[in-house]
Amino acid sequence: MAEEAAVAQAEAVRRLKHDKADPDEIAKEVAKLLEMKAQLGGDEGKHKFVLKTPKGTRDYSPKQMAIREKVFNAIISCFKRHGAEVIDTPVFELKETLTGKYGEDSKLIYDLKDQGGELLSLRYDLTVPFARYLAMNKITNIKRYHIAKVYRRDNPAMTRGRYREFYQCDFDIAGQFDPMIPDAECLKIAHEILSDLQLGDFLIKVNDRRILDGMFAVCGVPDSKFRTICSSVDKLDKVPWEEVRSEMVEEKGLSPEAADHIGEYVQLHGGLELIEQLLQDPKLSQNKLAKEGLGDMKLLFEYLTLFGITGKISFDLSLARGLDYYTGVIFEAVLLQQENDHVEEPVSVGSVAGGGRYDGLVGMFDPKGRKVPCVGISIGIERIFSILEQRVEASEEKIRTTETQVLVASAQKKLLEERLKLIAELWDAGIKAEVLYKKNPKLLNQLQYCEDTGIPLVAIVGEQELKDGVVKLRVVATREEVNVRRENLVEEIRMRTSP
Repeated sequence: MAEEAAVAQAEAVRRLKHDKADPDEIAKEVAKLLEMKAQLGGDEGKHKFVLKTPKGTRDYSPKQMAIREKVFNAIISCFKRHGAEVIDTPVFELKETLTGKYGEDSKLIYDLKDQGGELLSLRYDLTVPFARYLAMNKITNIKRYHIAKVYRRDNPAMTRGRYREFYQCDFDIAGQFDPMIPDAECLKIAHEILSDLQLGDFLIKVNDRRILDGMFAVCGVPDSKFRTICSSVDKLDKVPWEEVRSEMVEEKGLSPEAADHIGEYVQLHGGLELIEQLLQDPKLSQNKLAKEGLGDMKLLFEYLTLFGITGKISFDLSLARGLDYYTGVIFEAVLLQQENDHVEEPVSVGSVAGGGRYDGLVGMFDPKGRKVPCVGISIGIERIFSILEQRVEASEEKIRTTETQVLVASAQKKLLEERLKLIAELWDAGIKAEVLYKKNPKLLNQLQYCEDTGIPLVAIVGEQELKDGVVKLRVVATREEVNVRRENLVEEIRMRTSP
């Protein structure tokens, strides 16, 4: 059709130029040409709209949201138990706020078009906006949590809980305090949450950027290559040492000798004994940064021993965490194996929490460069959701998607008004109640609705009950029925549905 239209157009132009055609004939041909173009703009040129979510995002069903709400409540409960306040920040920031804060990961920031004279980007994490918030409001001391969506232009791996739009759950302590006490509390929080959620066996790896930088220095890494080599080391939990070494030497220009020397250190992991051993290391002990980091690491392990959680903590020299803003202790929690009798293959999701100390980030936003020491932990909530969703699917566990305590039902016809009066009383008393939206529903259908949705109680009104001033309260699970005085109904429902 497109070729025919083009030929007709060319022929019409040619004939007009040579003035050999009747004007009426030319008009007919032009009309035919316009009709062809209209058809092209109609059926053939029409874009076929495909209904789907954007790449790296997803919709969540009521069942999935019920799982999420349970996890969020457990995490918020832990954060509040440790005395945290809650804040919120905009979903986008000025582009310059985020620029230069994430090292090689900066390429994953979503930039927005200029809107109203401001260059904006979607927030990449919750830490940089938090630091900007502290500097803007001149806050030097706060313990806060923040749960919100962040955005990364990453290659999504949906089955592993890796998305382009996802939630982060952050807990941070800002302020000048004695060394390692806030850091130890962040690790205790990670331990509590992962234990409470019963995700399976886990390990929390800890290291210190000062130890890493000191190690790079004594191994002969030029200062200019510290961050890029750090990024290579950070891949050791995903790829073998040989591949990391190859990247350092062949892609990043590090000498083979320096790479081999790094390899001797980054494959070490342990506890207090390893820290003591490295404090005696002839090269590391002579480096000021490494010595400071090892001293703080020893203190950290002493506090973790008092908290009783060292069995799940490993001092791991391969842990690097690529973000540029870390200045001291860094940590990452990983699942060792996902226990699940219903799945043949164990679910591997890697890191489920991470964080560290970032003492210089707030100062980057302060006009006078005033620093506010900070340490924080971020829970990998999407990966946790991924595990729990797969576990529920495998077990075929029934998940309630509402919190309805009672269904107001009727036993006979023409009692809609009485049902509505009763449900209004229950709602006004704070009872979570529902009613079917039919004038004369069958009692069997009303009871079946309770079975399907997990509603535990049915409050039945009938002609006799109305005369007697009672409501028949039925327990769905046992089918037990009792008559309750209408004025006592709210108290009875609360008693029977309280945890």
